[in-house]
Amino acid sequence: MKITANAVAGTLESSDVYVKVEPCDTLEIEIESVVYNQFADDIKASVKEVLDELGVESGRISINDKGAIDCVIQARVETAIKRAGGNK
Repeated sequence: MKITANAVAGTLESSDVYVKVEPCDTLEIEIESVVYNQFADDIKASVKEVLDELGVESGRISINDKGAIDCVIQARVETAIKRAGGNK
């Protein structure tokens, strides 16, 4: 799957995550988090899990985490990708 348009999901409220996806020739994941030092690897793993499930092969995924739990991160990433009209 390739991201074909820009899209966002989530908010910048506490305990939420703001996800922005954009078309890109490669797969890039950018993470900014208030808990980056403690949970960067876990956040990246959650994002990659969703990307693998949806078959996303390219796109720029920007994560701005405000302390969201794993299931919220995954839901926001999935929503943003589907809003972007990703197709195979």
